[in-house]
Amino acid sequence: MIVLDTILQGVLLGGLYALFATGLSLIFGVMRLVNLAHGDFMVVGAFAVLIGVDALGLPILLAAVVAGVVMFGLGYLLQSLLLNRTLGKDILPPLLVTFGLSIILQNGMLEAFSADTQRLDFGALSSASVPLGGGLAVGVIPLMTFASAVLVILFLNWLFYRTELGRAFRATSDKPEIAQLMGIDNNRIFALAMALALVVVAIAGLYLGARATFDPLIGPSRLIFAFEAVIIGGLGSFWGTLAGGVILGLAQTVGAQISPEWQTLAGHVVFLVVLVLRPRGLFPRHVD
Repeated sequence: MIVLDTILQGVLLGGLYALFATGLSLIFGVMRLVNLAHGDFMVVGAFAVLIGVDALGLPILLAAVVAGVVMFGLGYLLQSLLLNRTLGKDILPPLLVTFGLSIILQNGMLEAFSADTQRLDFGALSSASVPLGGGLAVGVIPLMTFASAVLVILFLNWLFYRTELGRAFRATSDKPEIAQLMGIDNNRIFALAMALALVVVAIAGLYLGARATFDPLIGPSRLIFAFEAVIIGGLGSFWGTLAGGVILGLAQTVGAQISPEWQTLAGHVVFLVVLVLRPRGLFPRHVD
């Protein structure tokens, strides 16, 4: 039973890491942008939900919807007014800009919320569990997290492969110059991609705050988990990102069973092994 519980908890933890990573995979897949402020935007999303609950008195799920709308607008404006100006053949300018954004966001949140840790309260759901028999049980929040990760990836795959906007995303990603000649506004498409990515980030922030405490400075550590999940699964692949998150979660829970000190280290070791053996990840999306 210990083995089954370890596997189950690892898979559910992987759902959280997949949510962390999906927005990162999206923006890399569309515009080849590596956002070093991605983890900090997750924390912004968590604080946005917290403001909706504490300051506005909204139910937590409604607060998450409002936070998602705010993050959509923030992403669109950020890409339109700032990041589109840095995109080009040189990857260094967007890296430097997003690194600067990370520092600004961390210090801005420290000023606004202090360094105190916070947590999002789901009420009775926070401690509720579903019995599976044989002494096994899973928490409702971890189940909701994994289900949300799957639903987000299903939605993104539908959007990318069944809609006109998705065709524009793929055209701009594969051949941006030709897409521009065909009348697609690349800058607008990039702004929509970033807006969509930050909605996913808001969902990730919701579950980040529900499953653990958070503070303004934890963004970079969560960015590492997101990077590892994306690279293990394969750059630009949504289902690969889910697989990468699950592999990372399993590695951490198995490592924790060996020794508490091995929990995080085991995930890093698996990441390193995959990076050596399959540098493009296990399920990479083909890019030219």
